[in-house]
Parts: sequence; structure tokens; C-alpha cells
Amino acid sequence: MPHPLNTSRTLFIRTCGALGIFAAAAAWAPAPAARQSGASDEAAVGERIDSTREILDRWVETRRIISEEVREWALGKEILESRIDVVKRDLAGAKERVAETEKSITEADRKRAELVDQSEKLKGASAELAATAAALETRVKELVRRLPDPIREKIRPLSQRLPEDSAKSELPIAVRFQNLVGIVNEVNKFAREITMTSEIRKLADGSSAEVTVVYIGLAQAYYTGGGGKIAGFGAAGPEGWTWTVANEMAPQVSKLVAILKNESPAEFVPLPLKVD
Repeated sequence: MPHPLNTSRTLFIRTCGALGIFAAAAAWAPAPAARQSGASDEAAVGERIDSTREILDRWVETRRIISEEVREWALGKEILESRIDVVKRDLAGAKERVAETEKSITEADRKRAELVDQSEKLKGASAELAATAAALETRVKELVRRLPDPIREKIRPLSQRLPEDSAKSELPIAVRFQNLVGIVNEVNKFAREITMTSEIRKLADGSSAEVTVVYIGLAQAYYTGGGGKIAGFGAAGPEGWTWTVANEMAPQVSKLVAILKNESPAEFVPLPLKVD
């Protein structure tokens, strides 16, 4: 399909050419009569008629060409306008996509700023938790040293995971707090109960004997053995439990053990309490 501008240019050239031909024919029409003035009037009239017919044929052809050019120009104009509409729609869509992209970029920048701010807060909170974990680990280590053997053995899998140097620990914060909570829970449970175990105690003469030990939570402990002839008591100290021989307490401690084993009916048993 010809370009609309080219079509308009062609229409103008063809129209001017056709009009020029028509003008030339009109000017030429009377010439035969002038040159042949001596011919008969009939011949002159026939010649004029032929000339006029030729001019009319050219005029009709010119009109036909003009009509075709007008139709082609109208069609080209319609196609051009349609293309312009398509371009305008594409341009509007492109502008809309650009606006949406800019909006997405702005939203992404906002979320990124929020994430960066949140990350900084989390880093600060993590540093505080690490410092708290380090302080608690130090205190729990001191607590473990003061615990009696039964509970120390029970929490050994957890206490062994306490870092030697909290500042250099590579364990996750969550794992470190889990260890701490696990140890404290077991210690609290032991502190609320009366626990009876069998242990080896060193006697006053330097020998050792198997004894039955009754722990009253973490407050005090009593032991007896040797057929009810030896006894003593213990309490927590800075480096662990210390034990004091007190054989005179053997009857009372033996009765306490019998009650706990359901070998004797329950009754009040007075026992000494050492308070630091």
C-alpha cells in the first residue's frame, strides 16, 4: 500500500498533468480549421468533433485518475490514523508499565530499607543476647561446681557443652540458651525433691565406705552406713559439697532412711541443720 504522503504527491502531479493536457488540447482544437481554411465546412466540423471527443476522453480519464487517487489517499489516511492509534496505545501502555516499574522500585527500596533497619536491630539484639548468655554461662559454671554428685552426673551432657570461653563460642545463641535452660530446670527439680542415693564416703580414719545419702533438695544432706554405726551430713560449698562426720547422728539418719524406704512408719525425725 503506498504511503499517504507519496499518494498525495502523486495525486497532485497527475492532476496537474491532466489539466495541462486538457488545456493544450483546447488550445489546439481550432488549429486545423485555421490551417485548412479552404476546406469544406463539413470537414472542419468533423475535425472539431474528433478533437473535442479526444479532449473529453482525456478529461474523463483525468477524472477517473483523480477519483482513484482520492480513494487511495482516503485509504492511506485511514491506515495511517489506525497506525497512529496503535502507536498511541502502545505508548500509553509503555508509560503505564514504566509507572508500575517505578512504583515497584520505590516499594522495593522501601522494603530494603526496612529490612536493613530490621537487620541492624537484630544484630543489636543478638549482641545483647550473646552478652546475656555469656554472663549466665559464667554463673551456671559456678553453680555446677557447688552441686552434689548425683545432680552433677545427671546434667553432665549439658554442662559439658558450656564453652570454656563464652566470648569465643561458635555455638548458636539458641543452642547456648537451651543448654542453660536444661541445666537450670534439672537443678530446680532436684532442689524441690528429697533424693536418696548410694555413695562412697571417706570416714574419719581415712577409710571409705558405701553409705546411703539423703539429699533434702540442695539445702542439706545426711548419710549413714556401716550397719547404722557411721553417719554425717553435708552442705554446698564454693568448690562443691563438704561432708562432716557425725556418727552420733546414725540412729536418726538410719530412721530417716527406713521411713523413705517404707520400712518404717512415718514420724518426726529431728536432724541438725548447718547454715553458713
